[in-house]
Amino acid sequence: MRPGRGARTRPPAEHPTEQPTAKLGSGEAMRILLALVLRAPAPQLRFRLAASLALTFAGKALGVWAPLLLGKAVNELSAGQGAVVQVTYAFAGLAIGWAAIRFFSSVAPNMRDAVFAPVGQAAQALAAKETFAHALSLSIDFHQSKRSGVLGRIVDRGARSVDFLLRGLVFNIVPTLVELVLAAVVLTHVYDWRFAATAIATVALYGVFTFKLSDWRIAQRRELNDADNEVAGRSVDALLNYETVKAFGAEDRAVAGYGEALARYSRASVVTTQSLAVLNIAQSAVMSVGLAVMAVLAGSDAAAGRIGPGDVTAAVLILVNLYQPLAFLGFAYREVRQSFIDMEAMVDLRRQAPEIAENANAHDLPPRQAAGAVVAFEDVSFRHGARADGLTDVSFVAPAGATVAIVGPSGAGKTTLVRLALRLLDPQAGRITLEGVDLRQLTHASLRRAVALVPQDVALFNDTLKLNIGFGNPEADEAELWAAAEAAELGDFIRALPEGMETKVGERGLKLSGGERQRVGLARALLADPRVLILDEATSALDSRTEAAIQATLRRAKAGRTTLVVAHRLSTIADADQIIVLRRGKLVERGTHDELLAAGGEYAALWRRQTRAQQVAGAEV
Repeated sequence: MRPGRGARTRPPAEHPTEQPTAKLGSGEAMRILLALVLRAPAPQLRFRLAASLALTFAGKALGVWAPLLLGKAVNELSAGQGAVVQVTYAFAGLAIGWAAIRFFSSVAPNMRDAVFAPVGQAAQALAAKETFAHALSLSIDFHQSKRSGVLGRIVDRGARSVDFLLRGLVFNIVPTLVELVLAAVVLTHVYDWRFAATAIATVALYGVFTFKLSDWRIAQRRELNDADNEVAGRSVDALLNYETVKAFGAEDRAVAGYGEALARYSRASVVTTQSLAVLNIAQSAVMSVGLAVMAVLAGSDAAAGRIGPGDVTAAVLILVNLYQPLAFLGFAYREVRQSFIDMEAMVDLRRQAPEIAENANAHDLPPRQAAGAVVAFEDVSFRHGARADGLTDVSFVAPAGATVAIVGPSGAGKTTLVRLALRLLDPQAGRITLEGVDLRQLTHASLRRAVALVPQDVALFNDTLKLNIGFGNPEADEAELWAAAEAAELGDFIRALPEGMETKVGERGLKLSGGERQRVGLARALLADPRVLILDEATSALDSRTEAAIQATLRRAKAGRTTLVVAHRLSTIADADQIIVLRRGKLVERGTHDELLAAGGEYAALWRRQTRAQQVAGAEV
């Protein structure tokens, strides 16, 4: 049901919509992991999964069988009965068989990795892509409360955790447990239950030490992660805002803060390294004792004649073969737990509910019927949690093809109104319509094609002028790109550059002046050919000569589209069809420039202040 005029759609949001952080259980993690793998766009997905599992378990089974062949070969040799050649051939055959089986058990993991690599990479890429897409879908309030560097680390580490959990759990920990069961069965059947008990006890003690000490280290790894996030966040903040840092001579402060974060990271890293050394020593001690017990048991049985000398070698080798994956098991367990933490952060991000979600029944905007489109605000109210004032019961109509200006003092709600018109925010009461359709009933893609913004502070991608202008319409050809550049008074500037359209603009476009960035933003918006053009102080960074040229361009650009203009300099909007005056979030006046001056209200007072300031500035010059 479409919200009606004045309908309250949700209570005012005191904070951005954010779900509480919940600890990720192993069962849920495995469910997420399995779903990612089964959806991974890898070639021959099911065949690769089956082949990888088959190679893994075949390698483990052959690893248990190989020592038995070597033990039998040594027994044949030590028996020394029959012709020398016959004994030699028997030993050689068994030894070659042992070597061949051992070779296959060793290469099986490598073959598995080669077969499974496309699946793991596809699942990792899918996790990163979906998380990145979800992060982009979240509200502007969410992004304003997050550090970009930290958000990037969450996506990156969460995606990498997918690949490691697959390798650590599916191809190491579970197969190692299967190998232990096989080894216990073989030792009991071929030798004695004491051998199996020794192997099981050794592995059990090894596991207890590994898991307990690794759990102790998890808190240290969390601290290391937090410190790493802080280092990344501080460096990205300072580098993105380096002009502000330099303008206030705050380089030493920025470096000091970065140094404090690095010092915290170093302390956490030292503690983590020391605890790892303790864990490795404990693991080596347990395994050495287990090998010693197994060797003594086998030696005593051989001396009593119950088994042959080769069986001593076989029994010890079976435990040694178990030791090799167990040595990795400790690392795998720690990394699996760390991967759970990383996945937990990624899942927590993906649990954040987008405030501006696309309606399940959303549809495209009807085809353009005339110049521009009708934009209507109907009793619209919105208040940010961080502000005392917002918009309250704002109603006005921008007719198709008309120019409507929004003016008012700082904090009056002009930026909020722009974000509502772009549907970066949803009203908490009332509704906004485009061609009579509630913005909440339109698909995001349809709305974005219909409305374009030239902001006061234009942020550009660290790429070429061609890409930044073409961002408004990726399908535009060279002629259309140049036409948009000329319309924004950029043509001569671009032709004077050594690399022309291929010139790199730097991080956020900082290689360009403020006026040049605004002209690129204007060219980008004009290239999109929107029905509604929103100009948010779009000429504030221009000199008077360029501003006059751009104003002439804007007058041409306004033809055929509806224009909403946010302005502080009232002289730039004197020719608007309608001027909306906001004060403390309320619409206090509306009318043309002449009508509002004649009324002698808020707009007239603003006009007098600006005119007086210009006269004083002119007199001083």
